[in-house]
Amino acid sequence: MLNTSYWREAKLRTPPFAVNFGNHAVNFFLHPHEPPATRGTRWARGLRAGVAIGALTLCWAGGFVTQSMAHGRDGLSVAAPFEVGESPSGNYLAAIVAGAERDTLAASTFFREALRDDPRNVELTERAFVAALANGNMPDAIALASRVAARDRDNALARLVLGVEAIKAHKFAKARSEFSPGVDRQRDITSALLTAWTYAGAHDTGRALAIVNKLKDDAFAVFRDYHAALIADLGANTAEAEKRFKAAYGAEKNTLRLADAYGRFLSEHGRGDEARRVYRTFDETAPRHPLVVAALAELEAAKPLKPFVRDVEAGASEVLYGLGAVGGRQGDELASLIYLRLALYLSPGNSLATITLADMYERMKQQETAIDLYDNVPQDSPLRVNADIQAALLLETMGRTKEATEHLQAVIVEHPQDQEALTALGNLQRSRKLFAESVSTYTRVLDLARKPEKSDWLVYYYRGVANERRKNWPTAEADLKKALELFPDQPLVLNYLGYSWVDQGVNLDEAFKMLRRAVDLRARDGYVVDSLGWAYYRLGRYDEAVKELEKAIDLKPSDPVINDHLGDAYWRVNRKIEARFQWNHARDMNPDAEDLPKILDKIQNGLSDRSPVASEQAKKSGG
Repeated sequence: MLNTSYWREAKLRTPPFAVNFGNHAVNFFLHPHEPPATRGTRWARGLRAGVAIGALTLCWAGGFVTQSMAHGRDGLSVAAPFEVGESPSGNYLAAIVAGAERDTLAASTFFREALRDDPRNVELTERAFVAALANGNMPDAIALASRVAARDRDNALARLVLGVEAIKAHKFAKARSEFSPGVDRQRDITSALLTAWTYAGAHDTGRALAIVNKLKDDAFAVFRDYHAALIADLGANTAEAEKRFKAAYGAEKNTLRLADAYGRFLSEHGRGDEARRVYRTFDETAPRHPLVVAALAELEAAKPLKPFVRDVEAGASEVLYGLGAVGGRQGDELASLIYLRLALYLSPGNSLATITLADMYERMKQQETAIDLYDNVPQDSPLRVNADIQAALLLETMGRTKEATEHLQAVIVEHPQDQEALTALGNLQRSRKLFAESVSTYTRVLDLARKPEKSDWLVYYYRGVANERRKNWPTAEADLKKALELFPDQPLVLNYLGYSWVDQGVNLDEAFKMLRRAVDLRARDGYVVDSLGWAYYRLGRYDEAVKELEKAIDLKPSDPVINDHLGDAYWRVNRKIEARFQWNHARDMNPDAEDLPKILDKIQNGLSDRSPVASEQAKKSGG
C-alpha cells in the first residue's frame, strides 16, 4: 500500500537552510515581546495590553468591515473576502494571534490591513511581506519585497523574492543581481543553484555547471549532482547529465524525485529497459507509488517519458521545492512555507510541491487550507487520487463525516479498482466502528490483488483488527497470521496478535516472545510497551508489569486503556491509592462504552483477590 511519507515529498539529504533570512524574515508564528515601532497616537492605545487581548480584537472597535476583491489605495490586493476590524491596533493584534495559530490567510489579511493605516512603518512592512509570502499572495509579496529592498538592500528574503520574480519574467541578468551576494559563499545553496539556473536560462550551460560545482561541501553532494544533471540535460549535454544522474541516484536510490528524474532521462534517450529497472527498484521499497505506477504503465505502452524539468522556471522551482520539503521535515515551518510558495509561483503544476505544502498545513492544524491545496493538484496528475483521499481523511478529522464518505465514494466510483481509495474507506468505516462494512471493503481490496504481496500485510492487518473488534476471532487470527507471514517481524502485527492471545489467556509463551520482539522494534511506542506490560500482568508477574506499564504511560499518558492497565497492576502490588488514581484518569479520558462500567466498578470496589492467572486456570478447569 502507499506510504504517504514517500509520495508527499522527496527526500533530499541537505543540511539546514544555507540562505540566512535572519531578522529580515520576521517570524509571525511567534508572539513578539513588543509590537512594531508605532507612529502616531492611532497605534498607541491598546498595543501594550498583551497578546491575550488579541482574541477579542476580531470583534473590536465597532464591528466588521467586509473587504471584497479589490486593490487598496496602496496597491495591495485583497486575496479573498475576509472580515477585518476598523481599528489599526485591533488588526495588528489579530494578525499576531493568527500567526501564533498558524493561520497564514488571516495573518496575511490582518497585517495588510494594519499596514494600510501606517504604510511607512518599516517593521510592519516586513511583517506584512513575510505573511503575504507565507500565504502565497504573490502580487502582494512582490510589491512589499520591492518596498523592503528599497529601504534595505541587504534583506536576503526580499532579494530572493525579487530574483524569483525576475526568473519567471526571463530577466536572468536581473535575477543574478538579486542572488549575487550569496553566490561565492559555498554554503549558500539557494543563491548558488538559482544563479546557476539563470545561466541555464540564458543557454550558458558551462557557466551554470561551474556555479553548481562551487558547492564543495559533501553535505550538498546529492543536491549538487541532481541539479547539475537537470541543467546538463536541459542544455543537451547528455554525457554530463548521465554522469551526474548516476552519481545522485547511486547515492539515494530510495529517493522518489531522483529515481523519477533518472528514469525519465533514461526513457527520453531510448533506454526504456533501464528506466523500468530504476522504477521497479523503487517499487520494492515503496510499492505502488502512483508516480511509479504511472511511469511504468507509460513504459509498458512504449511511450517515452517526458522530463519534468523542461525550462528554467521548472528547474528553479525544483530547487525551491527540494529545500521546502527538507525544511518541513526539519520543523522549520516558516522557511518551508516560503520555499514551497515560491516553487509553486514558478511552477504551479508541481504536484509534489502542492501536496508537500498541503501536508505542512495539515501538521499546522489548518485543515481548510490543506483541503484547498489538495484540490489544486491537477486533475491529470497521478497524485490526484491520493490528494482526494487525503482531503476526505481531513474532512473526517474535522467531524464532517458525511462529506468525507461522499468524497471517498466519488473517488471510488471514478476509480473502482483503486486500492488506496478503498483502503481509506475501510479505515473510515473501522474508525466509526462499522466493523462489518470495513471487513467487506478490505476484502474488496484484497480481491483486486492477483496474489498476496508483502505490501498487502497492512490490509490483512486492518481486516484482522476489524474482525477481532466484531468478535470474529478465528477469522481475525487467520488475517493477523497472514499479515505476519507476508511481513515477518512486523511490530504492529506482533503486538496485536500477541496482545490478543495474552488477553484471551492462550498461547502465552509465544505471545510473550512476540511482544518482547515488538518492543525491541518499537521501543518508543506506548501501545506496544503497554502490551508487554499487560502480558506480564496476565502471567502474574506484577512488579515487571508495573515497570513496563509505567514506561507506557510516560510514552502515551492520555490513553484510557493504558491508564486502566496501570491501575490494575498498581492494585496487585498493593498500591491501591495510586490504582484508583489511574482508574479515575482512565474514566476521564473517554474510554470505550463497553469499558466504562468496568472502570467505574473498580473505582468503587477495587479488584477481586483472585489473580488473572488463577482466573484463567479456573476457566480451563471449568471452575
